[in-house]
Amino acid sequence: MALWRIRATVDDRPGYLSVLTASLALKSVNILAVQVHTTEKGAVDDFLIDAPDSMTESDLLSAIAKGRGRDAFVARAEAQGLVDQPTRALALAGRLVHDPDTLGEALVALLDATEVRWRPESPATRPGYDASRMTLADPTGGSFEVLRAIPAFTPAEYARAQALVELSGAILHRQEEHTTLLLPDGTELLIRAATADDLEAVRGLHERSSAETVQRRYLGGGPPNETRLARLLDPVDDGRTLLALAGDRVVAMANLLVEGDLGEIAMLVEDDWQRRGIGTALLRRVRAYAEHTHFAALVAHTAADNVAMLRTLRRLGAGPVERDGTLVSVTLPIAGHREAGKETSRL
Repeated sequence: MALWRIRATVDDRPGYLSVLTASLALKSVNILAVQVHTTEKGAVDDFLIDAPDSMTESDLLSAIAKGRGRDAFVARAEAQGLVDQPTRALALAGRLVHDPDTLGEALVALLDATEVRWRPESPATRPGYDASRMTLADPTGGSFEVLRAIPAFTPAEYARAQALVELSGAILHRQEEHTTLLLPDGTELLIRAATADDLEAVRGLHERSSAETVQRRYLGGGPPNETRLARLLDPVDDGRTLLALAGDRVVAMANLLVEGDLGEIAMLVEDDWQRRGIGTALLRRVRAYAEHTHFAALVAHTAADNVAMLRTLRRLGAGPVERDGTLVSVTLPIAGHREAGKETSRL
């Protein structure tokens, strides 16, 4: 027996797939896998079959024609073809998680493409596909051009390919957000965006911090409950939370929450890691992020006697300062915005 890949189009009407499969069965063909791609021209049926060794390409084309199939494609298949397309796509996605730079190879494997070209410029036309060419927008910039003479590309293949490209872009973007901070004493910390999975580690940061440090961060209140802490790790709109990690241990956290066109910033640094430049480094990254979003300015609320925080804000170019009893509100202007709004809220 020999493995073959067959693709043919039939009318998208009840019973037409059965007619095609019956015609193949009369030739002692065993269908191992089948996919149906709906297109404007009809239903494109993609088969992996096991046929007698004596079966030729002409025999299969004849059986397809008798089964009312048209635009037929027939080619010998390898053993790896026994893996169905959804499973293959998932396997390739798993490979990209570990090595997103292999996207070109993944597209070749996913689509059985003859060539994949990456171009630094955006596509001249809208992303899409025709019979032998597929254009995919690269989320990190540029575009991919995928070529395959036969069989013609289908909508399902295009959707899978674009999903794979977007996955690779998301992984690369997340990797770019992971940076290393080198402290003056040579210690290295990992700086990255927080996720919901960091809840336990961030709770540990709060538990290790002194009562005074926690009160300064939450303006006299105690540590947040689990629900509030989860919101800090996954802020709404364009909010953001950055973490500094020493190994698996979170030693600092900077939050940016959205209040209208203002971004409200706050920070918590574990006692043993204070006065080492970590807070300044985190807030600089938060401000850099804010400069690429819609914020008119950033505002920080802190205690009037929180000398360390006020010093950090001055290093970053703090603007107007408003005092209300023992609390101070400090504004950090954003490049390109002359004035900040007056209304602020407290975390």
